[in-house]
Amino acid sequence: MKHSAYEIVIGLEVHVQLNTQSKIFCGCSTLFGQPPNSQTCPVCLGLPGALPVLNRQVVEGAIRAGLATGCRIAPKSIFARKNYFYPDLPKGYQISQYELPICEGGSLEIETELGRKRVGITRIHMEEDAGKLIHDEGGGGSYVDLNRAGTPLLEVVSEPDMRSADEAVAYLKQLHQTVVYLGICDGNMEQGSFRCDANVSVRPRGQAQFGTRTETKNVNSFRFVKQAIEYEVQRQIDLLEDGGTVVQETRLFDPDSGVTRSMRSKEEAHDYRYFPDPDLVPVVIAPEWVEDVRVELPELPAEKLRRYTEGLGLPADAAEVLTADRTVADYFDACLDLDGAAKACANWIMGEITARRNETGLTMSELPVTPRHLVGLLRRIDDGTLSSKIAKTVFDAIWQTGDEADAIIEAKGLKQVSDTGAIEGIIDQVLAANPAQVEQFRGGKEKVLGFLVGQVMKASQGKANPGMVNELLRKKLAGSP
Repeated sequence: MKHSAYEIVIGLEVHVQLNTQSKIFCGCSTLFGQPPNSQTCPVCLGLPGALPVLNRQVVEGAIRAGLATGCRIAPKSIFARKNYFYPDLPKGYQISQYELPICEGGSLEIETELGRKRVGITRIHMEEDAGKLIHDEGGGGSYVDLNRAGTPLLEVVSEPDMRSADEAVAYLKQLHQTVVYLGICDGNMEQGSFRCDANVSVRPRGQAQFGTRTETKNVNSFRFVKQAIEYEVQRQIDLLEDGGTVVQETRLFDPDSGVTRSMRSKEEAHDYRYFPDPDLVPVVIAPEWVEDVRVELPELPAEKLRRYTEGLGLPADAAEVLTADRTVADYFDACLDLDGAAKACANWIMGEITARRNETGLTMSELPVTPRHLVGLLRRIDDGTLSSKIAKTVFDAIWQTGDEADAIIEAKGLKQVSDTGAIEGIIDQVLAANPAQVEQFRGGKEKVLGFLVGQVMKASQGKANPGMVNELLRKKLAGSP
């Protein structure tokens, strides 16, 4: 991409769907994937005489998001009507917030090639979602499903602080991780629970004034956000290089072709004719409520990462893997609560547990190997009852049966042999059966030791303590022929 002479300016508007059971202003279900128009009522359909009633859980979700991102929580905020006409908006207006949002002035920190960077958050406000248009390409008609109308959203508006597609993706991932950790959003981007509008402009390096921006709507994957921004940046630069001008407009990203396409001219705030919604009273939040929510906030990803690296001594890359998904971090913490050794637990979670999840598609809560199972298994490795190799056999059995490690070890006779006399007896048999290899080792071929260790382990059916085998084998080989 030829943009060395230009600076990229990116701001993101992210729609976070709250995982409440009911909609923001009525009791209709928010369950995804139900038959079209089966989750509607006079309120979310905007029928005459139907009055909205605010869902308290939506307000609490907004407070949680605001506190987690360092925002100021407004003691009083107001809902407004955002007026526009579109088939998926049954009332002819969207209930949102404009002049007095619930949260303002926060930030998130991201990792960039140049180190840590702060991305400002202008505001977080509550609003309702619109319905969904379904276009019948064969018949030439369009249908509307209003199940989603009235689903509660938080719109998180960043400052134009990002200077590359990679920074935008890093910010999105950090925000996504935060709202999932908070428990206010399931983060399912395929279902539209977390989607992004990307505002992109370019300007000659050194110019203070921003260039004309475009807004690419409703991008629902990290990969597509990166592609959409990079395409739009190059498109704008090419326009300017050819002597043209960038038009302020709303665009859509086509993931099949990897290009953005013009959708409509970009509306300004006055085009929506905002005014306070007369059916909804101001939202007044007592300081005590804010403090109650603050006390209940979970440990956030950055705090957890610091605890894992500084407190537990885990490598940074391992800590990042464990904290990337809250369910994985919760599983690891449950192991720690059972006095599991941090590094051993981390290695097994990132190794065997992750491999099995990838094979089966199971979530952490669905795993047949619970934290109790894993810690019980690791204790038997630590005390010498199991070798690492046999431990994997026991892990397989736990996965299949759900039994505890001790019960499986006893039933299958898998206890590691650490008796010196028994191991020496096996070693004597192996040495007697392999005189040529013994002579090769004594002649200086160290690699032969691995063969002999393997023969001892095979003869013991993998039960001999490998450390003892190595030690006793070397002593035997160092003796007289």
